[in-house]
Amino acid sequence: MGLWATWASGRCPCPGPPWCFFPRGYRSYRAENVTATATGFTARLRRVAASFLPGDVGDLRLDVAMETPTRLRFTLRDPSRQRYEVPLATPRASGRAASALYGVRVSPDPFGLLVYRQRGGRVLLNTTVAPLFFADQFLQISTSLPSHFISGLGEHLTPLILDTTWTRVTLWNRDMAPPQVNLYGSHPFYLGMEDDGSAHGVFLLNSNAMDVLLQPSPALTWRTTGGILDFYVFLGPDPKSVVRQYLDVVGFPFMPPYWGLGFHLCRWGYSSTDITRQVVANMTAARFPLDVQWNDLDYADAKRDFTFNKKSFKDYPEMVQDFHRRGLRYIMIVDPGISSSGPPGTYKPYDEGLKRGVFIRNATGQPLIGKVWPGPTAFPDFTNPETHEWWHDMVKDFHDQVPFDGMWIDMNEPSNFVEGSQDGCPNNSLEQPPYVPGVFGGRLQGGTICASSQQYLSSHYNLHSLYGLTQAVASHDALLRVRGKRPFVISRSTFAGHGRYAGHWTGDVGSNWEQLYYSIPEVLLFNLFGVPLVGADICGFAGDTSEELCVRWTQLGAFYPFMRNHNDHGARPQEPYAFSPAAQAAMRKALCLRYSLLPFLYTLFHRAHSAGETVARPLFLEFPKDPNTWAVDRQLMWGGGLLVTPVLQPGTTKVSGYFPAGTWYSLAGVGAPLFDSTIRSKGQWILLPAPLDTINVHVRAGHILPLQEPAFSTAESRGKGMALVVALTPDGFARGELFWDDGESWQTFEKGDYTEILFLATHASAHLDGVLLEAVTVLGVTSPPRQVLANGALVGDFSYRNDTQVSAHLALGGFFFGGGAAGWQLGRDLGLSRGAGGVWPQRWPSTRFVGTQERKGLPSTGWVTVLGPGQD
Repeated sequence: MGLWATWASGRCPCPGPPWCFFPRGYRSYRAENVTATATGFTARLRRVAASFLPGDVGDLRLDVAMETPTRLRFTLRDPSRQRYEVPLATPRASGRAASALYGVRVSPDPFGLLVYRQRGGRVLLNTTVAPLFFADQFLQISTSLPSHFISGLGEHLTPLILDTTWTRVTLWNRDMAPPQVNLYGSHPFYLGMEDDGSAHGVFLLNSNAMDVLLQPSPALTWRTTGGILDFYVFLGPDPKSVVRQYLDVVGFPFMPPYWGLGFHLCRWGYSSTDITRQVVANMTAARFPLDVQWNDLDYADAKRDFTFNKKSFKDYPEMVQDFHRRGLRYIMIVDPGISSSGPPGTYKPYDEGLKRGVFIRNATGQPLIGKVWPGPTAFPDFTNPETHEWWHDMVKDFHDQVPFDGMWIDMNEPSNFVEGSQDGCPNNSLEQPPYVPGVFGGRLQGGTICASSQQYLSSHYNLHSLYGLTQAVASHDALLRVRGKRPFVISRSTFAGHGRYAGHWTGDVGSNWEQLYYSIPEVLLFNLFGVPLVGADICGFAGDTSEELCVRWTQLGAFYPFMRNHNDHGARPQEPYAFSPAAQAAMRKALCLRYSLLPFLYTLFHRAHSAGETVARPLFLEFPKDPNTWAVDRQLMWGGGLLVTPVLQPGTTKVSGYFPAGTWYSLAGVGAPLFDSTIRSKGQWILLPAPLDTINVHVRAGHILPLQEPAFSTAESRGKGMALVVALTPDGFARGELFWDDGESWQTFEKGDYTEILFLATHASAHLDGVLLEAVTVLGVTSPPRQVLANGALVGDFSYRNDTQVSAHLALGGFFFGGGAAGWQLGRDLGLSRGAGGVWPQRWPSTRFVGTQERKGLPSTGWVTVLGPGQD
């Protein structure tokens, strides 16, 4: 097996196969004294052959913990001294898991670890394929892979499935616009598909600079510059379970406020309150939904955090208050670099920071000074608890002046316009390690601060890729304390566990068709990483967009979990109202479709927050047994019920999409949707019409989607009635749910202050709490119904699509269903009866919602009854 040689440092060319290999018969460690423990077993590893690595560790301790039936953890440490370990709170096992899906074997000499499935014996990890290396600044371990289908290892511009043909993936957070090598985040987690559709995952809990080397055997080599080797292996056995098991370790995503799922608008170049106000007025005049208006650094005085320009933004607080009165929210950018150039006593964030010792220090113990937008800057150390208090105080002081609603934290890799610091960096092994991964520019301090600078927990060498995460934690906590409501934070830099505190946008993407495509795998990968609130800058950030590109990007962006149009200064305007009437109409249609689907999207976020599910998901997560889905990354799904097939090329009015086996109903129109065609697929690619005003969206049979009449903001739309789309399977079954609360209070789910409704179209009824229901559209109805009853009362206003012969639309006119206690429970069996056109549920389950707390206590049970021809 041609695995990468251990000591590459510029001598083994990448990409492509290496010319250097391990010597034949080379042995590094052997295992001794394998001993059972309460959670698994431990062993001592002793070096067999002399190593040429500086700082080589001769003895290691292996600990294997069988933490759950589906989760295995193993660590390799130096028992003689404490090395840096990632300060991420992870679950601890109290005993050894019984009935594990995996087995573990140790190969004693040369040392290796094998992890395999108990059922079938498939080997998932086999570290005997190459020697283990463990030195002070170089750790390497390799494994075979059960297949070439590997996804993960972000953040990079990459297809969904990684190329295992001599690919090097480098993790070291960097302010670097795509498509360069290492981007803004580090997520050392991969999900692997197996030949039978099973899946497993592997997570290396290590934040040092690293390379992950993929080889065509297939095999994988982890190579990192410090810390320990701390691995989690997740057994699935399906990919959804792998993601859930990973999130059990790093944490479930935070629940965003409802308004955060609306449309956001920003530009670097809204240079005054007058211009910002005019943008909002233009959006209203052009009849576009808008929930959140943003400002880039234009608002700040001399580009300094927690200030505003008293000339061009003189009425800044009043502007934000005006937005609030109109039902809009407001967010501005906040960078971590704190200006250090003013006279003492003139800039409170720096003065207070100096007094409280919150800044990262250089080799002399003084604050390290770099350069960012304000000029000379110091960098807060967010691993220091005192920094969290200082950050809260600065956030509160500014919020007392300008009542903003969320924070956009940028430049937090951290970015630096000089290499290391204004005074350079020391000449030591942290700045010039013996092995440098494939970081852009070849130097760890390139575009950031000195690796040897000191933080509260450790050196920046160890903590660099955690910087954005630690700022996100501090910002999340500060917003919660200041506003008392659900925090909303969007960050550029990320690390494993980031989704607990914040969302992510994909950085400074270019305005081109290639970036439009790559945004899909990026969004899908971040959902696998547990960061579901993610999206790319719609129409692109850098460079001029075109009208066609912006229309197509807006259509796709309507299905990003986080939807923001953001533009660079000096580029062509790309607000929706800046284009032709035809383009505006197409964008408006896409935005209204998103706003119609927000109750469904919000429910998906609740499932992510409470159960570790994904929001946007790749097809293989829903259809792992169909290998044709594994590499599909030009489509995406919302949950398990909605399939989106966007146009990703110019001059195209048709698009090909893969439809897994089953029935799929095409969604066309908004509000009370129309379903204009049905696809009954055997698992095949289908060419779809896609005129410029259309994005293809299909509802999967077996799902019920809650919708709401769209409005110009979520504040307005939440007061409107709801509707249901019931997409029946051939045997008359469909299921769905709705999570509903006030949309912004903290921990409503944890406190039980919510309503969760299950919808069923089957043999059962349900007792539900409810909101105003305006309409129900039933798909899969093969003949016209004779009559419709709601709670036993005749519904006269319903229609049937004779052209498609698949849908019945029931206009209920604000009919309240059900009532009673929050939540749901299944009721009695109502049976099926067969009409002239096929199988019909004799009664639909109750479908009643809660829109406000005041609507509780209405009469209890309700249902919709649809009678086919000849039924009584």
